[in-house]
Amino acid sequence: MSICVSRTICSLNSLSLFPPAWALTQTTCIRSPRRYPHNSRPGILRSRTYLGNRGTSNIAKPTDQFTRNRAQSSLLETEMKYVLVTGGVVSGLGKGVTASSIGVVLKSCGLRVTSIKIDPYLNTDAGTMSPFEHGEVFVLDDGGEVDLDLGNYERFLDVTLTKDNNITTGKIYQSVIEKERRGDYLGKTVQVVPHITDAIRNWIETVSVIPVDGKEGPADVCVIELGGTVGDIESMPFIEALRQLFFSVGKDNFCLIHVSLIPVLGVVGEQKTKPTQHSVRELRALGLTPHFLACRSAQPLLDTTKQKLSQFCHVPVGNILNIHDVPNIWHIPLLLRNQNAHDAILKHLNLLRVATAPDLREWTRRAETFDNLKNSVRIAMVGKYVGLTDSYLSVVKALLHACIACSLKPSIDWIAASDLEDDSAESTPEAHAAAWRTLREAACVLVPGGFGDRGVRGMLLAAKYARENNVPYLGICLGMQIAVIDFARSVLGLQGANSTEFDADTQNPVIIFMPEGSRTHMGSTMRLGSRRTLLRTPDCITAKLYHNSEYVDERHRHRYEVNPEVIEILEKAGLQFVGKDESGKRMEILEIPNHPFYVGVQFHPEFKSRPGRPSALFLGLILAATGQLGAYLTKQQNGSL
Repeated sequence: MSICVSRTICSLNSLSLFPPAWALTQTTCIRSPRRYPHNSRPGILRSRTYLGNRGTSNIAKPTDQFTRNRAQSSLLETEMKYVLVTGGVVSGLGKGVTASSIGVVLKSCGLRVTSIKIDPYLNTDAGTMSPFEHGEVFVLDDGGEVDLDLGNYERFLDVTLTKDNNITTGKIYQSVIEKERRGDYLGKTVQVVPHITDAIRNWIETVSVIPVDGKEGPADVCVIELGGTVGDIESMPFIEALRQLFFSVGKDNFCLIHVSLIPVLGVVGEQKTKPTQHSVRELRALGLTPHFLACRSAQPLLDTTKQKLSQFCHVPVGNILNIHDVPNIWHIPLLLRNQNAHDAILKHLNLLRVATAPDLREWTRRAETFDNLKNSVRIAMVGKYVGLTDSYLSVVKALLHACIACSLKPSIDWIAASDLEDDSAESTPEAHAAAWRTLREAACVLVPGGFGDRGVRGMLLAAKYARENNVPYLGICLGMQIAVIDFARSVLGLQGANSTEFDADTQNPVIIFMPEGSRTHMGSTMRLGSRRTLLRTPDCITAKLYHNSEYVDERHRHRYEVNPEVIEILEKAGLQFVGKDESGKRMEILEIPNHPFYVGVQFHPEFKSRPGRPSALFLGLILAATGQLGAYLTKQQNGSL
């Protein structure tokens, strides 16, 4: 039996989230070419959106990308399937990893998966948020500064997301207010319901059809993670919008997975279900009933615990998933597979006929390889935000990917840069001594990105130590600028050489503010996103690690650069700038010849590192730290890798 479904997909161009006047929706019956694995799913009645200029010349046209998405979405054989992941009881349960792992399992069944992260804060994006409070700011190809969970999605699902895949309260309110100022609401009273909730729904429906895996056409399943916990005031408009979305698309196209905590009281030793019961009750009071429970616990759930949860939360026992503590997060997709989570989710979404058996052999190999590693390599991470390791989450993951490729476990020694400074020898002598002892014992040194002058002197000392003692060094963004400042002071003898970020009146500004930057607005005013770097020196270490490519595309996030006026004297003194931007005027990569590995990069290679495909520079650092770099490059040149 054919079902008539009408859905208009709107443009996000200029943050316009509602159907423009020139969009005309008609309903047609489309039998599209079969594209599912079993080639057995018939076409169904489906809405097609016809686009045309209706004479309103002042209305913005959609971008080419969204036009293509509309045309492709009209050929779908089935509605978009949504998997919503919410959290209860406490924050920090791992909703992002859970959502990513669910996506991995569905992808292993032959489905195409995309993801959306909802952050209910009023910030437009994560760009101006403190790493101590929010963790790292993850940067996307299109320059989006987003929540770190989108990094998990990209690494797990091997996709390239856009800034529109991260929805914030700030983005939604900004778009609605801009429309109100333009008069788009025709004198209506603009309210949370329906205008804000409609904006949220339209955003989700539009972004869910954007291809993120390099293939044409929309995905089959969109995994949505709602940040925060159920009951948060700031989440209420999103809960209501998602309730409306559920009602609109129907139960066969919407699946709700609620992540909750099952604590164990130390005295009693019993797995307690009451917090989860209350969380589910609150979610149901808001109009959403979970179809699955993903229960976080230290140990596997007992059968009696599952029975109790099923009875009081109205969730079938087979839909209660246990995500207990595991040696590494690569086990989580396997954990879900072993509980037949894929069968239950596919059955709920009416996708059993079009999916294949899950193929997680690569994840199994990866998880088992990590568990069986015996040897480790010590890495000194000298940074500003070491009090919260999530501040450098992508760096940690990139190191893990590189170490796995070298059959090693990463042993990261976190060093607060300020503890290396001379002042700390008097104020905190024990921390100062411990920091220097740790630095000297490490096999390599990594200085990641950061902003502000706190800890800069300690980073300079770490870079100098690595340079003078032939210790492999990788400087990322600020870490590259630190290497330039140290070289200018120690080798060129430029007294007081500095960055204008740290000393606006320095007599020797070797790092300067980029001319296109803004000094008055902080958000989204840096040099952001994927940029091309030309490798100018074919026989340098970096070029060899990048397989002798003429260029690399890496993600950037900075507003300061090496002063073009000092490039010549730096290179004459022995500092080589082997990578530059396409204009040839902006320095991107530096190396010191005759050093085992001393590399600084203005970009952030960690953002594009993937399991099984580690970043070339992180791989080079680990190889150099273990004395394997020369042999690796020789094998690579001979084609024997």
